[in-house]
Amino acid sequence: MITKRQMSETYLVAAILASAGGFLDAYSYIVRGRVFANAQTGNIVLLGMNFFERDWLGCAKYLLPIIMFVAGVLLADRMRIKLADSSMHWRQYIILIEAITLAGVSYLPVGGEYDLVANTLISFVCSLQVESFRKVHSISFATTMCTGNLRTATEHVSLYATTKDEEHLKAAFKLYGIIAFFILGVIMGNLICSALERAGLIFVIFQLIAVFVLMFIDVEKQNGSKKTKQENAPGEDASPEDSTEDD
Repeated sequence: MITKRQMSETYLVAAILASAGGFLDAYSYIVRGRVFANAQTGNIVLLGMNFFERDWLGCAKYLLPIIMFVAGVLLADRMRIKLADSSMHWRQYIILIEAITLAGVSYLPVGGEYDLVANTLISFVCSLQVESFRKVHSISFATTMCTGNLRTATEHVSLYATTKDEEHLKAAFKLYGIIAFFILGVIMGNLICSALERAGLIFVIFQLIAVFVLMFIDVEKQNGSKKTKQENAPGEDASPEDSTEDD
């Protein structure tokens, strides 16, 4: 069975986006009020606590990022369906929306209500990313959080111990690698945001632009060209017509 692989599912793109995810967590914590905007578990817990205390303003504060996270997932899914036949890959549109949104966040002043808006928009960006980029080499993963990656990687280690199938070990190392890139993003975020504060987001924007450009590369075409060259290598029975390159 032949598995089609797109540039958006390559390890390079996964690594860049994972480091961007770590950077955004560091940014929201260091610059925007010591919160983690990537995942919504904390917001849901705090929403419940404020609801119990009948602090309706507090409820609104934590409900807004949750709503925006849901909105991002819905938008990404609709774009996947509606832009399936677009000349540009639908995930590239997602990357553009992320970059534009983060550019807007970088202009928001630091403190008070502005931090709430910034963190809400970061939640929106992270939901777009986590919904759109979910596989690397056919392995399910996340770029904006680590819990699922850690569980899946450790699961593969357990399966390797049982079956001795090296594919499970390779999958585990790939996922642990994604976590390592996330941590690298956190370290970079700490360094850059401590120096540049809100302007530090420019680093993530450049990362997203790099992913956008990389996705113009047709992995399937490249793999096909390599296969053709290997099949027509010296020593094999290839006719002059067969050895003509499409380039």
